[in-house]
Amino acid sequence: MKSAAIAPGDVTRYGLGLAAPLALVFAVFFIAPLAQLFYLSLHNDAVATVWGLGQYVKFLTDPFSLSVLGATLLLGAEVTLLCLVLGYPIAWLHQRAGHWLQTVIILIVLLPLLTSVVVRTFAWIVILGRQGIINSTLQSLGLISTPLRMLYTQGGLVVALAQVQMPLMVLPLITAIGRIDTNLADASASLGAGHWRTFFRVILPLSMPGIIAGCTLTYAAAITAFITQSLVGGGQMLFMPMYLYQQASTLQNWPFAAAISIIFLVAVLAIVALFSTLGRRARINGDAT
Repeated sequence: MKSAAIAPGDVTRYGLGLAAPLALVFAVFFIAPLAQLFYLSLHNDAVATVWGLGQYVKFLTDPFSLSVLGATLLLGAEVTLLCLVLGYPIAWLHQRAGHWLQTVIILIVLLPLLTSVVVRTFAWIVILGRQGIINSTLQSLGLISTPLRMLYTQGGLVVALAQVQMPLMVLPLITAIGRIDTNLADASASLGAGHWRTFFRVILPLSMPGIIAGCTLTYAAAITAFITQSLVGGGQMLFMPMYLYQQASTLQNWPFAAAISIIFLVAVLAIVALFSTLGRRARINGDAT
């Protein structure tokens, strides 16, 4: 008599023990330092001997600190918007181009990631300087008589950050647009819709998950870009990463620096949560369509 065959187990189910090494690393190198940072922020004095919420009250009631936080969040919005405006056409061109041109576009998009952010930032200092490429070209063409002030300005910083963070916007857009069925555009055209109507009613809504993902990555990276903010922005503009560095390293006020870190983290997580909510709604609308 043949023995009954034993059904194989579900190959998609794994024990939680496989996640234990990663969970241990996550707990040791992220949760534990974050908990220590929060513990340090719950002290009212610089030597961390008096317990209280004084550091949070100090930040939230200080107009200067709130202005630094607001300027940082605004900077991230400006960089994200510029990356979206410049990155969407690149992703659209990648979808419509031939195979060899797609390879070239991907290479151009990925090339900045192969270069150190410090090198790219110093390159922008050379480009935006008073004797830089832009001013030298404009002066040689007779368009300006005196060099333009582009370095250490909000506009120059936004452009530099946009170039540094552009791959984080373009790559999710390429993935999202590549998943859109090209027959949908043909069907829209056959129903009498023009190119712009097809774009706004068909292509843009279906690519919204890529837009949300790109905006989330770009925004989080832009507002925490300490090196680019410090070098291109200079000492005339103060943002949260530099503000935190000054309190911790220069003034040695570690409890206040810890409170700044926690408040900044909460603000970033709130923005990311907002983008995540918009992404879920975009996916629901896309599935319904």
